[in-house]
Amino acid sequence: MNKKWWKEAVAYQVYPRSFKDSNGDGLGDLAGVASKLDYLQELGINVIWICPMYQSPNDDNGYDISDYQEILDEFGTMEDFDHLLEEVHKRGMKLIIDLVINHTSDEHPWFQESRSSKDNPKRDWYIWRDEPTNWESIFGGPAWEYDKETKQYYLHLFSKKQPDLNWENPEVRKALYEMVNWWLDKGIDGYRVDAISHIKKDFSDMPDDAHRAFIPAWEKMMNVEGIQPLLAELRDETFAKYDIMTVGEANGVKVDDIGEWISEEDGKFNMVFQFEDMGLWNADSKHGIDVRRLKEIRSRWQKGVEGKGWNALFIENHDKPRVVSTWGNDRQYWRESATAFACMYFFMQGTPFIYQGQEIGMTNAPFEEIEHYNDVRTHNLYFYKRQTGMMHDDVMTLIKATSRDHSRTPMQWDASPHGGFSTAEPWLRANPNHSWLNVEAQKNDPHSVLSFYKQMIWLRKHMEVLVYGRYNLVEMGHESVFAYTREDEHEKVLVVTNLGQHACWWDEPEDGTLLLANYKVIDPNQLYPYEARVYKMKLHQ
Repeated sequence: MNKKWWKEAVAYQVYPRSFKDSNGDGLGDLAGVASKLDYLQELGINVIWICPMYQSPNDDNGYDISDYQEILDEFGTMEDFDHLLEEVHKRGMKLIIDLVINHTSDEHPWFQESRSSKDNPKRDWYIWRDEPTNWESIFGGPAWEYDKETKQYYLHLFSKKQPDLNWENPEVRKALYEMVNWWLDKGIDGYRVDAISHIKKDFSDMPDDAHRAFIPAWEKMMNVEGIQPLLAELRDETFAKYDIMTVGEANGVKVDDIGEWISEEDGKFNMVFQFEDMGLWNADSKHGIDVRRLKEIRSRWQKGVEGKGWNALFIENHDKPRVVSTWGNDRQYWRESATAFACMYFFMQGTPFIYQGQEIGMTNAPFEEIEHYNDVRTHNLYFYKRQTGMMHDDVMTLIKATSRDHSRTPMQWDASPHGGFSTAEPWLRANPNHSWLNVEAQKNDPHSVLSFYKQMIWLRKHMEVLVYGRYNLVEMGHESVFAYTREDEHEKVLVVTNLGQHACWWDEPEDGTLLLANYKVIDPNQLYPYEARVYKMKLHQ
């Protein structure tokens, strides 16, 4: 296994709109991110991934880009970005940015030209047709939008203000590559590549009857045959020329596909975010996670990638509600479930990503009304569900469980108004529990969620086996217990997590030395609800 800096790193995802407001306008900004770099350095972070900060109308909070080479005014200026990059590098950290190249904003000059007339040179930069199909977009509603001026429809797998680029057009690709290299020449350290498995479209075997019930277009537009030559060209024209870190958001990519996607011989990215286990939580049942399936999926990826490529490890991001409120129990076992799920994923083979606020156990917000929510997908869901006849209360129950806004509430720095995020009313309400759940309350508490994350990061940095060692699932005879070992020729570590709400009996290993635990008092023969332990094991040659 080749050693690389990005394999040994711990990454932290920043959602800049919600991280820290430096100028009192209620919106997070780049200067705010820069002001918290010492916090991230003390946490032990090596790589910061910052979500889109480009010029955008903000229909999808920055993932609808109108200018790839300008900074959104409310986030600051290009000078602010350059200062942030410089300060990150001063601290020995790296900065990667979001690359959104499946689509642009409908306010991007490219699309403005494309929609101006059917014979415009950029007409073919997007996907147009005379008649729509009955395809549903990822954000709900039809995936085709009618343009009155040219009397055709354009394709948008996401919001109607996010028209999909036509990757079959070499001029589109060339323009994108020039932009990608412009940022790399500026000195950034890599990319998280948004929705990249959608760039190849499949127009076969899908009924064109626009009057039939909607069918989800994106299921046919994930990892479509023929995508690999496009990805190879992207890699060769950009990424391969630099010593950078690349992470693809890869909906629809399975373990069997990793040779083409992330192998060290022919991979197009260093690693990908896979989403197979993200659907294991049932919003209707609210009974936690299916641990049996979680073990099966995670282990399949661990063993499938072993010796061939590299995993990207995560349990939270900006598109999912908070794990402690979904997979875990944020009432009776808030701290325990926050740390147990952290321990479960963090020591697997791969580069661990922490999403902002995850390291203090931030929870879903108690938003009661649709007006409390900002997310375009949430509002679309409400609109289309109500159109189908679903009752208001039933739709709100679904939204309260699943909205992306739960991960986008302002970062909770302290107990002051708005959680120390801003001196003004934030763009999205702060979670009221910031009065006790915040960085300031946890930073000097050795038993806090934050301290547990610091200990995990320290262990991973000081034990090479936790980076490069082999993964093996260990069955403990309890469905709710997820246990595995990491082992190389020099060391062996056992990670044990009870991811259920009931205690269980077990036999603590006699040849193990406890390195980390999330309970103050340890019963050698019992695993408490959401208990996590890490042991250094005696290596038997």
